[in-house]
Amino acid sequence: MKKFGKAVSVLACAAMTASLMAAPAMAEGTFKIGGIGPMTGGAAVYGQAVMNAAQLAVDEVNAAGGVNGVQLEFNAQDDEHDAEKSVNAYNTLKDWGMQMLLGTVTSAPCIAVEAEAVNDNMFLLTPSGSAVECITGDNAFRVCFSDPNQGTASAQYIGENKLATKVAAIYDSSDVYSSGIFATFQAEAANQGIEIVAAEAFTADSKTDFSVQLQKAKDAGAELVFLPIYYTEASLILQQAAGMDYAPVFFGCDGLDGLLAVEGFDTALAEGVMLLTPFAADAEDELTQTFVANYKEKYGDIPNQFAADAYDGIYAIKAALEQSGATPDMDASEICDLMKVAMTEITMDGLTGSGITWAADGEPTKAPKAVVITDGAYKAM
Repeated sequence: MKKFGKAVSVLACAAMTASLMAAPAMAEGTFKIGGIGPMTGGAAVYGQAVMNAAQLAVDEVNAAGGVNGVQLEFNAQDDEHDAEKSVNAYNTLKDWGMQMLLGTVTSAPCIAVEAEAVNDNMFLLTPSGSAVECITGDNAFRVCFSDPNQGTASAQYIGENKLATKVAAIYDSSDVYSSGIFATFQAEAANQGIEIVAAEAFTADSKTDFSVQLQKAKDAGAELVFLPIYYTEASLILQQAAGMDYAPVFFGCDGLDGLLAVEGFDTALAEGVMLLTPFAADAEDELTQTFVANYKEKYGDIPNQFAADAYDGIYAIKAALEQSGATPDMDASEICDLMKVAMTEITMDGLTGSGITWAADGEPTKAPKAVVITDGAYKAM
């Protein structure tokens, strides 16, 4: 991505004008990309970040000439992190003429939508749907790590960096994201010399009072509490742990990204919280710094991992479209047949990894990273 100065000389303007007059006309038609995610409700931090970053990337691609001269259109729909509403949003986008989907954002809605997309042979690239079941069809790919990969990588990171030997876990047994991560974390923990001294579950109907789970972790002598959950519940756990004078290391996955934006939450309680993520906004590489600056200028906020996943997602779609030779007059199924081959042929340097590739099963290959919350901000570890 290039940096553009805000001031352009008169001679440069004249040169640009002449160049534009001489340039060939843009190709007819557009590639229509749908987006689905929670832009309102409890998971809105994720959905808003995805849609903002996707639009930012689409605008950049279009300003640079599009995809082989074809402009992109992006249509974002809110599903409120609800599977039924997500399917309704999918059907709305189909009526609009969607040819490919960046979504959905969260796992349970993505599973429901992916079933529809398989039947339609609609190309689907989820930026952050991490459950295994999100990409069962050969039409579906993801940018983020899968839940099994997150659970295994978390145990390995804790073990290899000797963060703790006695670990407790608090997870949502009613959620495929949370329970999936915990299952593989538990399986890998023994290989890393980690003893799980307490494994405490909660459900969607009991996710406000965590005093029992925390007390069991404390009584078991857990030095670290693993939280493969979303940021809303994590904020309550941190508040309640502080109230009972329990201060272990807290370690989570991408669901904790958004913790610092919880309304009314004292971010001082998150000091020292660690999470696996492929993106750190304070990274010093030029691509990250430019993205963060442009995102902040346009939206007034620091982008999170979900924004980075979506931004990479649009550029992956661009690369695959260019590789595939698809044209905007093709229907969604024709484009999908080309895209699912092209995705396995591209290599991309993005915000969330260098040399990212995709296998035919839709899984990306890239290295995990970790961040720690320090002074109210995410810092690369």
